[in-house]
Amino acid sequence: MATATESNVLQAQPRNSGTKNDARRVRVSGKIPAVLYGAGKGAVSVSLDPRHVSRILHSQTGHNTIFDLALEGEQTKAMIVDWQYEPIKGSLMHIDLKRIAMDKKLTVSVPIVLKGEATGVKQQGGILEQILREVEIECLPADIPSSIEADISNLTFGVVLRVTDLAHSDKLTFLTDANQPVAHVITIKEEVVATPEAVAAEGAAPAEPEVIKKGKQETEEEAAADKGDKGEKKEKK
Repeated sequence: MATATESNVLQAQPRNSGTKNDARRVRVSGKIPAVLYGAGKGAVSVSLDPRHVSRILHSQTGHNTIFDLALEGEQTKAMIVDWQYEPIKGSLMHIDLKRIAMDKKLTVSVPIVLKGEATGVKQQGGILEQILREVEIECLPADIPSSIEADISNLTFGVVLRVTDLAHSDKLTFLTDANQPVAHVITIKEEVVATPEAVAAEGAAPAEPEVIKKGKQETEEEAAADKGDKGEKKEKK
């Protein structure tokens, strides 16, 4: 968990809420509209400095960072629980903040970081595929890890790293299904490309279907038979 320092204090200002115009005016002023709630208290509409919010989101602990939120002369522990970006410009549009009680457990998603080189890649020529990138856990705010590392050195073909194989701690309760696959080694699928010789041979093949040839052959045989019948009739006459 990120430690709260003077530089880690997020300043918030109260704002009017209720219409889109209010939120738009906040953005025009260079701030981000946000809502603060939780800890048994009512929701409060505030505005924030987007640069400070971006520093928190892009820090090592990301949205799981616990910081001090200063509002009207009071400070409270808080964390970012939701955020929205403008789809075209990519600027922050809205933030949801939650008050944090340091003695109560939280449910958070933590990234999984794979460590080492899989034997199936190094010796068997496979490709490592990470299926699950985050795991959901429950713990006290002070115990939130920045990530959960997983050693993949022993991964070979047919071996699957699952949530149950991740490093567990008495301070963390894993909520994600224990059998959920995290990573495995897969084979490289080679694409078969036709050689120039094969393409040339295919181009030299007769364009006329065999069934048409057969039809022509039968037509010629029928014509010969008709001529024979006509000859027999002439001899009878």
